[in-house]
Amino acid sequence: MGRGPELDAFAAALTDGECRGFVVGGPAGVGKSRLGEECLGRAAGKGLRVGRAAASAAAGAVPLGAIAHLLPAGVDLSDPVAGFAAVARGLAAEPGRQWVLFVDDMHLLDASSAVLLRQLMDTGALLLIGTVRTGEPYGDAVAALRGGDSVYRVDLTVLSPQQVDALLQAALGRPVARRTLHELSAASGGNVLYLRELVLGALATGNLTEDGEIWHLVDERLPGTARLTEMISTRLAAADPAGRPVLELLALCEPLSLTYAEALAPPQVIAALEQAGLIRVAQDRRRTTVSLAHPLYGEVLRAGLPLLRRRALLLDQAARVQARGARRRGDLLHIATWQLAATGTADPTLLAQAAVLARHAHDLPQTVALLKALPEEHRTTATDLRLGEALFELGRWQQAEATLAEADALAVDDQDKLAVALVRTTSLLWSNAPVAEALAVNDAARAQLSSPADRRKLTINEGFLRVVGGRPSEGLALLEDLETDVGDAPDLNAWLRGAWMKPAALALVGRTAEATTWARRAHDAHRRVQEHALAAHPAFQRIPLVLALTEAGAPAAEICRVGEPAYAELTAAGSRVRIWLAVLLGRAHWLAGHPVTARRWWAEAATVSRGIDHAMALRPVLGGLAACAAVLGDLDAAEATLAEHRALPPVEPGLLSAGEEFLGEAWLLAARGHLRRACSALVGAAATARGTGHVTGEALLLTDVARLGGAEQVTGRLTALARSCDGELAPARVQLVTALAVDDPERLLRAADACQAVGADLLAAEASTTAAAAWRRVGRPRPASAAAHRAATAGARCEGARTPLLAVAQVTAVLTTREREIALLAAGGNTSQDIARSLTLSVRTVDNHLQHAYTKLGVTTRRELAQTFGTSSPGARPHRPL
Repeated sequence: MGRGPELDAFAAALTDGECRGFVVGGPAGVGKSRLGEECLGRAAGKGLRVGRAAASAAAGAVPLGAIAHLLPAGVDLSDPVAGFAAVARGLAAEPGRQWVLFVDDMHLLDASSAVLLRQLMDTGALLLIGTVRTGEPYGDAVAALRGGDSVYRVDLTVLSPQQVDALLQAALGRPVARRTLHELSAASGGNVLYLRELVLGALATGNLTEDGEIWHLVDERLPGTARLTEMISTRLAAADPAGRPVLELLALCEPLSLTYAEALAPPQVIAALEQAGLIRVAQDRRRTTVSLAHPLYGEVLRAGLPLLRRRALLLDQAARVQARGARRRGDLLHIATWQLAATGTADPTLLAQAAVLARHAHDLPQTVALLKALPEEHRTTATDLRLGEALFELGRWQQAEATLAEADALAVDDQDKLAVALVRTTSLLWSNAPVAEALAVNDAARAQLSSPADRRKLTINEGFLRVVGGRPSEGLALLEDLETDVGDAPDLNAWLRGAWMKPAALALVGRTAEATTWARRAHDAHRRVQEHALAAHPAFQRIPLVLALTEAGAPAAEICRVGEPAYAELTAAGSRVRIWLAVLLGRAHWLAGHPVTARRWWAEAATVSRGIDHAMALRPVLGGLAACAAVLGDLDAAEATLAEHRALPPVEPGLLSAGEEFLGEAWLLAARGHLRRACSALVGAAATARGTGHVTGEALLLTDVARLGGAEQVTGRLTALARSCDGELAPARVQLVTALAVDDPERLLRAADACQAVGADLLAAEASTTAAAAWRRVGRPRPASAAAHRAATAGARCEGARTPLLAVAQVTAVLTTREREIALLAAGGNTSQDIARSLTLSVRTVDNHLQHAYTKLGVTTRRELAQTFGTSSPGARPHRPL
């Protein structure tokens, strides 16, 4: 990633006649040396004389050791005053051509070198570029180089996750999955040098790979490189040996109370470790904690610990905490974890208690590790249930089902059977099992319960299952009487389950105001009671809220403010069910007309879905990815994605309409000019959505039919759907479709306003563009120009989207409907024979219409026609027909 502002500052320094130095400060590994080299390159590019010197501890022990190679030959330095003056005269031998020297690690310079360089700076013979490491000691002579009004100073800091993301995308050429970004940011601590070595190590081992859309870690390992290990080992080796035990214990048990650290080393040693930047000391109320200054220090320290030394450190620390009463909330979890790591086992009661704490902290891998360590004779329904739930959330479906089946066998009363049924049915459903299988487990459990109240809990669960299984109306009927407050619910877990999916069902049938209220209520309740709930992360409650806000017509920015923090929480927890937030965030951006952003979210969802074989999400995601690629003109990528989609085994619709998964097929057809076939595919998909009760999904698909030329065909049905939907999105769609059907420019502009009000940038651009074309056809250039300007403003927010409506309206206002259709097909690379076969016309008729289009548009070849439409060249490789 470039350092634009810092380089601009250096450029200003070069032009400032009073400037004598440019110093770059910051911690190790933030790119100080790289920036210094770039500055030196800028100076050389301006014709200045340049030189380099690298200060070091060894060179610093010898007077002028770091810069001896730069001194003029024959200068006598026995008299420093005369000698330094001679050096200045020698270096100024080329009048008018300034000398620029780059000194790396300037804080290590010896005093003589620093004094000489300062004198050269003061005479104007030298402009110094230097780097210094934050926190390192230096003498007065070096301090003189660093300070003063004539020295520019910039300080670099570690990279934020957003900067790491930008840097990785620039270096790798594609986006990086958010879980991978989380791992790389956390492991590197934002240190550029460490980040580079981690990426190189992951690439070398094949653990960092890309799937054509996004880079991701295969198993979240970050091996780094030998160079990285050497750098960190060298830094750690410089510490006082008396502090080594503290560093080793922190590598295994951080963070530690300062009291425990001082049990291993005196306070002055710990203070020295902090001064050297190896540990971080923080104050939290009355408690002082110590941790390693960088995550990778722990990796290197652990790798170098012999097994018995590791065991002794862990067991000794567990004993210390137990001796102090294990009073803090996390102490039991820590003791169990340390004992388990040291010996492979721990007290069973302690393991079970620690697992509860780990689950409450949403540490899923740790929960699984603790519960799997339980001896067989200590397993209970409760422990198996908690283990199965954690496995389910990690996407380990088969292990989850096996564990939950065992929990069911251990169940001894109705409450146990009920609790197992709630978790087991959910796991089955998300694992691609038929909805009927999950419903059968639910029915079997309900038949075994005698209490009407308990049976109602499983009725609520059935409603949840039917919504997730793609039947929102059926599920909503079972959830209509769900208590509005968790405090009134007879069972916490059943209520949370119902409250999770009720707002999703409400959103899918168009009741978006109720959906939004319910989703916010469920999330707030889940946060309050999560400690007592055997239910997924509270951030899951944001999934239906994102859906509800989208269908209500909230702008994408507002939706992201809700969805992105929740996705980050689930990513940090390792939950794979975060897929659905990525699916819905991608969908929100698709509806907004932001195909690049939608493509990234859907690529994220696809990566996670493939890793856990979650076809329920993967089918609509691949369809969305193909649609994004098609409207961005990346037809090869769209076709490759659809090939993967076609190879998937069929599954039931799932949370989103099965119809929406065919968006990719339709938009690829449209991108190739086959508008009638695209409309036919969308009409069929809308019928599927209608059959499953997905009102808003059907409306989405019918709107796309209108955008591809079928407005008259769908106006009636879309108007009827809008009557059952609240929010602003449905009316905006109806305005657009009815305006397209009558081709009325004034109505189109009103539709553009309505679409813009709900953040549908691409729909607004299409409506304005079509209005401009309509005004041009009736000879009204002024309103046409104004509409075109509005279209350009909206289109600038659409990330390069290219749709047939935009292309056709912009350049074919003078063509007849048939001429536009044939010209668009020809621009997409189809031969006259292909077009004739597709439209059931003769080749001669096709050629006649095409010739008329050529004449009206002022082109003479198909290549010029393709350029006019902004589509792929007819000379491009032909694609397999769909």
